[in-house]
Amino acid sequence: MAEWSFLTKHAATLVCIARDPGVRLRDIADALGITERSAFGIVADLTAAGYVVKDKAGRRNRYSIQGHVPLREAIGREQPIGELLALLVGSGGRGRPRGGRK
Repeated sequence: MAEWSFLTKHAATLVCIARDPGVRLRDIADALGITERSAFGIVADLTAAGYVVKDKAGRRNRYSIQGHVPLREAIGREQPIGELLALLVGSGGRGRPRGGRK
């Protein structure tokens, strides 16, 4: 039986960033079982779509999730991404999504 996951690599990347806004691409790649190049592409996709903002912190990147941005799929369009991440990461996550509804 092939392995599968409920979360896409993009959603799993958002979870990694929500847990640690200073996460390295290498660490995302290791956590997801993908290459650093793939992790870079996924973060670029998320940044281009407006879900993630990337800031330089010295030699490292620091990410912030734009929790108010709605999901892309029509079925969840009324829900912002921050609400989904709050369920996946929990309320104790250090990189808690910002901009979500309270």
